Amino acid sequence: MAFSYGLTPHGILPDIAHDEEARERFVFSFKEKLLGELTPANRIVFQSQAEPAYRKAHGRTPRDKHEVAEVMERQPFWQMFSSLHRTSQELMWDTCIDRCERQGDELEERGRRLATSNRRKGSLRLKPDLEVPRYIESLDTHVQPGGYYAQRNGGFDLHQGAVYDTGVHLYFVGGMGPMSDDMGLSGVAYLKQKYPDLKPQRILDIGCSIGHSTLPYCDAYPNAEIYAIDVGAPLLRYGHARAESLGKKVHFEQQNAERTDYPDGHFDVIVSHILFHETSAQGMPKILKECHRLLKPGGIMMHLEVPAFDFELPTAYDRFQRDWPGRYNAEPFWSTLHEMDPKAMAVAAGFDAKKTFIDHASRPNDNSSTFGPRAFQWFALVGRK
Repeated sequence: MAFSYGLTPHGILPDIAHDEEARERFVFSFKEKLLGELTPANRIVFQSQAEPAYRKAHGRTPRDKHEVAEVMERQPFWQMFSSLHRTSQELMWDTCIDRCERQGDELEERGRRLATSNRRKGSLRLKPDLEVPRYIESLDTHVQPGGYYAQRNGGFDLHQGAVYDTGVHLYFVGGMGPMSDDMGLSGVAYLKQKYPDLKPQRILDIGCSIGHSTLPYCDAYPNAEIYAIDVGAPLLRYGHARAESLGKKVHFEQQNAERTDYPDGHFDVIVSHILFHETSAQGMPKILKECHRLLKPGGIMMHLEVPAFDFELPTAYDRFQRDWPGRYNAEPFWSTLHEMDPKAMAVAAGFDAKKTFIDHASRPNDNSSTFGPRAFQWFALVGRK
């Protein structure tokens, strides 16, 4: 039995046939080419063609990312790059979907066995009547057909989770490591360094998807109860089966992070991993307020996001380039989020300004990735109640 190119096998990971692996390797190489060569070439096009044209027309250089977009989006090279980049996303999902559909019934049976085993460690609690936020149910997030929560049937449906597991590895071109857990490892490393005496009883991961980032907390804090919530039932079914197959105890629950059913002060630590840019200008403040309610006095929240926010980037061009997913990848809150001040939003939600700060987190560069050391520097919003 073969598995994904570069992914560590586990008990619910779809296997892969010869031709499927060939397609996957092609998508992988395609994305490497886009990110490694064409993305940097866009800056050359801006400096040599677009910026001089704008200066000639307006007597000055573009002042912000919107003015950069005005001139860059007319450039044939940018148009080609954007078309290829979007095509790489669609090819990625098509490749993963075909593979998962081929073995759909088998995956459901494997997942059901893992979820109902007498030896299971964690739990799965679903809410069929949960109201899914409009910013999730109204679009195919990251162009994944059906988005993160769509149900395909009335059984133990975990299709969207299987597709996401295989797809996210390709999306990051292997940079999340063989378990796709770079964010979780980065979060753990940060907490261990910043709060070495931390001994949490309960940890909550909000917007957990299939638990890629959740599981490192099981190893880092073996005495803690680990909870992980998301609105997508197929993701949670898959995540629960995945955790069980790996011997990790996690309580997966279908909940909206804006308003959970946990009591006040129930958690010592609350974390999230690239959740905020999937929400909205209305949803994010509610989530931060809910984090404040759920934390015990002295409890810690840590939200990791994709850098870089506008205040971290030196030029209007950098901000324009960073905003590609917001324009073309079904991530409508991406650009708006990166213009915001997350610390101010956390303070408005009740966190003390003196105990709330912005930082960056990364895992130790241990060269463990199949594709070499590619640890990310994640944006971190940290606060203590």
